[in-house]
Amino acid sequence: MAVVIAREVRDGESVGIGVNSPIPAAGALLARHLHAPHAALRLRGIDDSVPFIGSKEFFDYAQRGKLDLFFLSGVQIDPRGRINLHRAGGRRFPGAFGSAVLYPVVKRVILFRTEHSPRVFVKELEFVTAAGRPHLVVTPKAVLRPGSDGLLELASWNPGESAESVRAATGFELRLAAGAGETAAPSEPELSTLREKVYPELEASFPEFVGGLTRR
Repeated sequence: MAVVIAREVRDGESVGIGVNSPIPAAGALLARHLHAPHAALRLRGIDDSVPFIGSKEFFDYAQRGKLDLFFLSGVQIDPRGRINLHRAGGRRFPGAFGSAVLYPVVKRVILFRTEHSPRVFVKELEFVTAAGRPHLVVTPKAVLRPGSDGLLELASWNPGESAESVRAATGFELRLAAGAGETAAPSEPELSTLREKVYPELEASFPEFVGGLTRR
């Protein structure tokens, strides 16, 4: 997932990463090492990231149209890429941290979710936390993107998956996008850079995430 995200980061962009988003953080750092050295990362805990005094400054910056790329997730995601971060299946969750504001104003939003199942990708949300048009949706199984009508389509399936397996894990009808095929596997430079440079950079901010990866 981090490699797929890294490939979407453009050089010179202003990129915001949430404090609970280690996978996008890994992707953004990987991109900066490989092809986007001038990407300005707004990421807490990274020595040379762009500092913010607090969340108000961050939201003011985004609402002025200055933030090029941001990452959101959801307990549930519907066919239009709307997200639910509030409640599902009788459970309540901590909240949305301004996602309803950020989703429509950031130039590009990538949704990510580490679980791809019918309970995540649902026909109808139990609560609409935020709505917008995602640039991509990235999961361990696939990459989705909105079609011309705004409905999510299957852009590519990850190695070891197929169009059929991804559709079976999705709780709504999922069309094939034009040119859909297998996601390009991580290259050796991408993997070695992740292991040798990105993980050490992330360890202070996301020790459990990095520890889980390095123990594999």
